[in-house]
Amino acid sequence: MRILTTHIGSLPRPAELVTILRQHDAGGAAAAALEARARAAVDDVVRAQVAAGIDIVNDGEQGRTDYSTYIKDRLTGFEGEHADQVIGADLKEFPEFAARRRGSVFKRPTCSGPIAWRDFGAVERDIQTLARAARTAGADNVFMTAVSPGQAARFLLNRYYPTDEAYIGALAEVLKREYAAIVGAGFVLQLDCPDLASGRNNQFQHLALNEFQKVAAMHVEALNHAVAGLPPERMRLHICWGNYEGPHHRDVALRDIIEILFRARPAGLSVEAANPRHAHEWSVFEEVKLPEGKVIIPGVLDTTTNFIEHPELVAQRIVQYARLVGRERVIAAVDCGFATFADTPTIDHKIAWAKLGAMVEGARLASRALWK
Repeated sequence: MRILTTHIGSLPRPAELVTILRQHDAGGAAAAALEARARAAVDDVVRAQVAAGIDIVNDGEQGRTDYSTYIKDRLTGFEGEHADQVIGADLKEFPEFAARRRGSVFKRPTCSGPIAWRDFGAVERDIQTLARAARTAGADNVFMTAVSPGQAARFLLNRYYPTDEAYIGALAEVLKREYAAIVGAGFVLQLDCPDLASGRNNQFQHLALNEFQKVAAMHVEALNHAVAGLPPERMRLHICWGNYEGPHHRDVALRDIIEILFRARPAGLSVEAANPRHAHEWSVFEEVKLPEGKVIIPGVLDTTTNFIEHPELVAQRIVQYARLVGRERVIAAVDCGFATFADTPTIDHKIAWAKLGAMVEGARLASRALWK
């Protein structure tokens, strides 16, 4: 027995692929050219994960501009004007710092019509590409990410449906086909749900805590509807407080949303545990019991800094969780993606892989301590 390792989705993309992604997003690159280059990148990144000793691997989101808005090219209804994200409550207090931050240039169209599948074949091609790469690399444990209804609504703003609830419901009804296809392919489905935590600091910063909790509960209810019938053990849910270096002092506390997160059907729960604003929140599990059948996936690497964590620190973080929830119920991961937006990676390519190496070594140290 030992602690398994994974990550949260995006891994650095080759420069050539990023260029093609930019061109395609702007309407200047053919889909076939993007697919061909992305397939090669997926082959490389899966092989690299296996070589690094990562137990549960994925496609590194190589063919996507980002984890949330990739659906805009696959669904109808997203022909509206580009809309930037609101400035986070934490950044508003430090405008000089906020002005220095560089944002992604990829399009974020608003929802301007009814949502339906335009190109479900893109989902099937992603699945086939990852399945082939995993077979070739000898990877047996594979996950694939998919945006949650609430997170999609956060980045692709509603200008068509009469209420937020109606918009979230429409997204859930359509995206459930993607979720079922990923699980049906034999992968673990990772549902990306930063809206359940990070949403408090930006999209819903105007709400009181209890009002935000009601919104988060509605998002979880819609998500549960979308994954109804899928086995919980084949799913995991990822939350985060925003994958950026910043103040984060307006983040919602984990203890204020944990019971809502527990209501979600996925068995796995991925939380940031290395982010300096949240690294102390392992103590929440001293007060709150992890429900039966759930697994915790703490981030043991910070994805906003190019520091390479010491393996002993990684081991300490793993052991903290394992001693509270049980060693068989912990999977080591990272806080978020290493290249959340393809055009604005925060971590140097080589340093990202060195950090993953530190996680693998830290998991070995933790395993020896927990099973000695």
